[in-house]
Amino acid sequence: MMDTYAPVLSRRSNRWTKLLQEKPRLEKNVTVKRYVRKGVPNEHRGTIWMAASGAREKQESNEGYYQSLLAAEHDSKLKETIHTDMHRTFPDNILFKTQAESCLQKALFNVLVAYGHHNKDVGYCQGMNFIAGYLILITKDEEKSFWLLEALLDKILPDYYSPSMLGLKTDQAVLGELVRAKAPAVGQLMDQYPGIWTLVVSRWFICLYIDILPIETVLRIWDCLFYEGSKVLFRVALTLIIHHQPEILRARSLPDVCECFKQITKGVFTLECHTFMQKIFTEPGNLSKLTIEKLREKFRKQDTETSHRP
Repeated sequence: MMDTYAPVLSRRSNRWTKLLQEKPRLEKNVTVKRYVRKGVPNEHRGTIWMAASGAREKQESNEGYYQSLLAAEHDSKLKETIHTDMHRTFPDNILFKTQAESCLQKALFNVLVAYGHHNKDVGYCQGMNFIAGYLILITKDEEKSFWLLEALLDKILPDYYSPSMLGLKTDQAVLGELVRAKAPAVGQLMDQYPGIWTLVVSRWFICLYIDILPIETVLRIWDCLFYEGSKVLFRVALTLIIHHQPEILRARSLPDVCECFKQITKGVFTLECHTFMQKIFTEPGNLSKLTIEKLREKFRKQDTETSHRP
């Protein structure tokens, strides 16, 4: 894959360098959107993610805030919970091994503790360690990783990680509705199994495809996530489902469906990230932010009504 992808990366790198020399402050326009969809080179990722998500603006207007969170007295229960997950975070990555010369576990711990005190309603929950770990690997900067985490959890994915996980539950229901509209046969099959969407896609959404899809593909998805928002997560899920309809429709039981959803994230289709990213913007067809917001509103209302019933 890298034989054909390396020259693409080289071309993109040159174009991004030229663009950033001409316009150091990133503007949101059609050209930049096209560039982002075609992939941000690794050396520019931290800069682009910070600018596109509003994290840079937040950092600049809150100078010293991250350090003040680290200097404050920390909740012992929060620290203990985060510590428990440290050794589970990318155990195969040399940079997260405790014996590594520049072990990133300390930076990861700091970012998670700071965020837990910044947003006490969320604190810490599993999945956040992988997201923060990815951010540290890309930015190589603790404070930038904190502000990117804040942009993701407080703005791009609100309520995914709150104790009720209302945002996550809502988006699973939204995906179910989109599948009924765009792949009706799969929608019909899934409707036979109540609660199936939680079983098969909750990890996709809560881990933002980390450890689900190949690393380069995940980074390309995140490029678009920071620039275009959470609708990208739906485009990825819909593409995986629409592209693998025949396999999914062969499932004859709940375990069959679960196994099939594990398998459709593997193989050449997801490994060839450049082609895969082109597909996510074509295969699902039209998918506007307004459509997603209307569906979210509908399911949030339903959830509220259900929880208030005597």
